[in-house]
Amino acid sequence: MDFKELVKKLNIDLSLDMLNKYEDYYSKLIEVNEYMNLTTITEHDEVYIKHFYDSLTLNLAIKYLKNITLCDVGAGAGFPSVPLAISRNDIDVTIIDSLNKRINFLNELISYINIDNVKALHYRAEDYAKVKRESFDVVTARAVARLNMLAELCMPLVRVGGLFVAMKSDNKDEIEEGKIAINKLGGEIIDIINLDLPFDMGKRSIVIAKKVKATDKKYPRSFAKIKEKPL
Repeated sequence: MDFKELVKKLNIDLSLDMLNKYEDYYSKLIEVNEYMNLTTITEHDEVYIKHFYDSLTLNLAIKYLKNITLCDVGAGAGFPSVPLAISRNDIDVTIIDSLNKRINFLNELISYINIDNVKALHYRAEDYAKVKRESFDVVTARAVARLNMLAELCMPLVRVGGLFVAMKSDNKDEIEEGKIAINKLGGEIIDIINLDLPFDMGKRSIVIAKKVKATDKKYPRSFAKIKEKPL
């Protein structure tokens, strides 16, 4: 598999140093996965396509944006933001996750692969919104929750004029349902990119919403309330 060639269709040109960082990422992921449940996908090429390539499809949504701040909500093992940060040093990434052991892994990973444009913080999204409300150019999340719930966790962190980018499987019903929540939170969907992963490894939808007005201060609610009664 020629990963460098594959990702050119995502407008990404990888250097040898970047390719080495992905290989180091893979090694660390598999090593830590032996004692921490980070991923069920462990075969080399599957990790590269279903995690690394899938994460890099985010670039299709932000390819024209330069020198931006990006917040990745609930990144787990670092997807999608760490693979993207490896390929683009003009992005300043903040990862938040509610599980401290995942944050510890991410900080270990960041040091191991030697990237300086990513930091990982132990926060719930609804608490982080109190600290960094409407301050990021882009907020993203990959398969964390249904879109209507995800929007309430992410949209309050997006600055007016910025983007909320949700990386989802190809689920039209979920996207329709999510539109209502996005509108209530001050956003509007401006594009949906549908694509196939290489080697028939899955279908994906990237939902891109622009923040057109400030989010009402009553959002986000506690996660229990979001879960109980999604917008």
